[in-house]
Amino acid sequence: MTTPHTIAVLGLGRMGEAIATRLAAQGWDVVGWTRSGRTSGAVKTTGDPHDAVANAGLVLLTLFDGPACRHVLDDVRDSLRTDTMVLNTSTIAPAEAAELSRQFGPAYVHAPVLGSVPAAAAGALQILAAAHQDALDRVRPVLEALGTVRHVEDASTAAALKLIANNSLAGAVLALRDSLRQADALDLPRAQVLDILQLGQLGGLVARKRPFLAGRPGAVTAEFTIGALAKDMALLAAASNTPLRSAVGLADTPEADIAAAATVPAVADAVLEPLRAYIRGHSTGDPAHFRDAFLPTAHIEGLRDGAFVSWRLDEYCALFPGWPAPDEPTRSRRIDAIDVHGTVATATMTLSHGADTFTDIFLLVRSDDSWRIANKAYHRHS
Repeated sequence: MTTPHTIAVLGLGRMGEAIATRLAAQGWDVVGWTRSGRTSGAVKTTGDPHDAVANAGLVLLTLFDGPACRHVLDDVRDSLRTDTMVLNTSTIAPAEAAELSRQFGPAYVHAPVLGSVPAAAAGALQILAAAHQDALDRVRPVLEALGTVRHVEDASTAAALKLIANNSLAGAVLALRDSLRQADALDLPRAQVLDILQLGQLGGLVARKRPFLAGRPGAVTAEFTIGALAKDMALLAAASNTPLRSAVGLADTPEADIAAAATVPAVADAVLEPLRAYIRGHSTGDPAHFRDAFLPTAHIEGLRDGAFVSWRLDEYCALFPGWPAPDEPTRSRRIDAIDVHGTVATATMTLSHGADTFTDIFLLVRSDDSWRIANKAYHRHS
């Protein structure tokens, strides 16, 4: 099999531009097309995708999502040569990758990549390539110009592995965010904190994203955006039917680099105030604090003496005598996590009360410009 010399790159966003530029520098004849109509300073471009693919032995997709891949391929299908290979580096759902593989058969190579713009420019991507052996042999020189090829058994698996890799990245970004929030709460200098974090498990991420983390977002061009990462996490959650901690808490700036998600400030005091009122209720035994914390319609639910209970707020308040428990000096409470989603929030708290430890899960809502607890469920560890 001969290697295709003319390559049509469909999609000239950040990664598409970097890939097209790398291939052109390696000697391939590259023509690019993008739905936005943006031209490239490094490769030839055309405003018509049919013109881009007409003479191409390889059509390389670097598009945002599965629907874009389907739309573009459906549009240009009749303009493809009979011997044209389709190489898809886009991050899409496993089911979408499997369907494209089924439609195009031996002419389709699904090859999502690990790495961002600098890795593409340096030919240092990690590539998860799924294809028939003959097809993989045809496109291997192109792939090897972009990075290291890892053969995966099928398109669905390659797509799923890419989503898993990005999930770990999302988790690292949020772990970094939590570390920076804690450091800010301790009034530690940001530069010193970054120096130390760079020595640890998050060191590579901190080193790559340091200008963003140090408050200089304009110093570096965004390489992988929050919007793209959030899209990938939504695909993974849908494919696995498993909730993802890393799918929440990302900033509301989809075009910003993922590092911006690590610099989102901690939640406002207004969200924390009902939780603090709840803690005051336990520490003082005064039910008035619970009435401040909860909506009047709230329910408190869990297992008590082996039976499920669902107390209304009045019933719950009646459990408290109005003074602290005798062992109050030995008791402790902490807010473990809180995630805000517009006008609702979820929170988790741990209460150590003598021989018992409680895990409390709260649903909070914003009402009349203040936050209140709508419901609480708890688990008692004895």
